[in-house]
Amino acid sequence: MGYSMSRSEGEVKERSDAIDMQLQKDAQQFRRECPGDSGKSTVVKQMRINHDNGFSDSELAMYAPIVYRNLVDSAQAIIIMMRKLTLDCETPSNRALADKIANYELDKSNASVLSPEIAEAIHHFWQDPVVAKIMDEHGSEFYLMDSAFYFFSEVLRIGSPQYIPSETDVLKARQRTTAISETRFTMGQLSIHMLDVGGQRSGHRKWIHCFESVTSIIFCAALSEYDQADFEVVGTSRMSETLILFESIVNARWFLRTSIILFLNKIDVFKQKLPKVPLERYFPEYTGGNDVNKATKFILWRFMQANRARLSVFPHLTQATDTSNTRLVFGLVFSAVKETILQNALKDANIIKTQVL
Repeated sequence: MGYSMSRSEGEVKERSDAIDMQLQKDAQQFRRECPGDSGKSTVVKQMRINHDNGFSDSELAMYAPIVYRNLVDSAQAIIIMMRKLTLDCETPSNRALADKIANYELDKSNASVLSPEIAEAIHHFWQDPVVAKIMDEHGSEFYLMDSAFYFFSEVLRIGSPQYIPSETDVLKARQRTTAISETRFTMGQLSIHMLDVGGQRSGHRKWIHCFESVTSIIFCAALSEYDQADFEVVGTSRMSETLILFESIVNARWFLRTSIILFLNKIDVFKQKLPKVPLERYFPEYTGGNDVNKATKFILWRFMQANRARLSVFPHLTQATDTSNTRLVFGLVFSAVKETILQNALKDANIIKTQVL
């Protein structure tokens, strides 16, 4: 995701089309279960809420099928794991409900409708003690979106025939980004073009040069992914792959005049996970135990070690689904963008020297 200053409409469209074309080709290579899920698209949604008049009623309604899909996929993922572990619901009446959920398919011709029976079934199933057991003991062994339990807790509201997603629902909803999306808005005297290029980690070298002119890049990394397997590279953790991607971007020759705004996201999930899943299990060199401050400093240190090009990096701990948190962070982000513009102007005027590495 990157910021760029206003340019000609033709140039912006040409760059957008080039990236779109490459991403559409790349999208065919990714499996459905491969999650980006670091919060990039949520940041864009928050930017719209905070600085672009938010979502209209019709736009909110368009997210209903996505929420339905998230809800059903999450329940089915737990059931698949339950059966893989040869476990069963502890409440006998929930066993038939689990079968009903597992066999349910959203009507592709009418995805805007969720069966009230399935909503009721999920309402009872997710409260079964076996679900908590699976998450506590095997949560890192399969992919479950972070907002799954939020949607479970709201399932009866979501299953209502009159359901229209709230802004919170939209922020929690997860949809894979396979093409570039652009959000434009003005903040003060700054004209912002925010480009979201999706969650794919492989193939970025094919289109990365298209962003050579951006002022700043927002790089989102989920703190909570340190124990999760990467589905693109078998046998590798998602955090390790994120560090590799960050290293390739921060040291790319295209970004010598670009600053990096590093969002260490999902701090809320990270705080909950750290006492249960030791960070040192996946990073043996870490020695800070369950101390959240030490753990976040260690992960930030790992990212900063990758910055051989010595670009300006502005790190922030974020919770992208929290509007008040992101509103505060965005103020700091725009300060970083303006500082980058000033630094580049001073370099161009030979007022400050550019370091050659």
